[in-house]
Amino acid sequence: MTRPSFLFCFGFGYSAEWLAAKLLPQGWKIAGTARDDAKRAAMQARGITAYPFPLPDAGMALAGVTHILSSVPPRDGHDPVVAAHGDALRVLPDLAWVGYLSTTGVYGDTGGAWVDEDSPLNPSTPSGKTRVTAEAEWQALGLPLHIFRLSGIYGPGRSAIDQLRAGTAKRIVKPGQVFNRIHVEDIAQVLAASMARPAPGAIYNLADDEPAASSDVVLEASRLLGVEPPPEIPLEQADLGAMGRAFYSESKRVRNDRIKRDLGISLACPTYREGLAACLARLSSN
Repeated sequence: MTRPSFLFCFGFGYSAEWLAAKLLPQGWKIAGTARDDAKRAAMQARGITAYPFPLPDAGMALAGVTHILSSVPPRDGHDPVVAAHGDALRVLPDLAWVGYLSTTGVYGDTGGAWVDEDSPLNPSTPSGKTRVTAEAEWQALGLPLHIFRLSGIYGPGRSAIDQLRAGTAKRIVKPGQVFNRIHVEDIAQVLAASMARPAPGAIYNLADDEPAASSDVVLEASRLLGVEPPPEIPLEQADLGAMGRAFYSESKRVRNDRIKRDLGISLACPTYREGLAACLARLSSN
């Protein structure tokens, strides 16, 4: 008798929610961790077993797990899942696939030059540096690991469409600065494709086809909504916090050939234009 597929998500966040929506109708068993009671209650209502983190009893919670996804960010310079449960993960007998969601920030600033999965890791921000450490800590566990380096995540509820509607959108301009994005629907389809075609040790960039300036995205969102775009703000006048300043300190173009070649991916949202249109369509349907 074939053991049923069982996905455990450390950090049941935005990307994990979209992946679960793909897998639950296929009969997958899914469990995961969330920080607050309300989120865990919402998970339970969807048939997803929910736990706090760290797991009170890792052996019990992880029994029978065949797939692991972690989207938990580093903490105090290290990966908290590896620190708390690395020993328990090492001895899971049925593990076929492990996915770790990292970031293209591990490549650092390239001045707009292209990077791929074989490019050197040269992080220039504190978060990028800790992600390099976290990747290495996951690799050291000896699991069937797949690393996914994500560009800027967006989708329904988390897009320039939503920011404009909320009155929080800013059209910040830094000449020459570009970056890639990835729609959450495409994150889910890449993860599902990898789970169906495991290649332990593989690293994948999750990025769209068109690196672009953030101001261009706000302009397109304004066009779709039929509203006046916010005025341009030079970066030095934008009054950004530390994370925002770190984001605008880097410019790179990220290649995504590997997900297309090795996983057969055709992006649902190959550029921010299709992605924003999809966000607006979902908003309108709700």
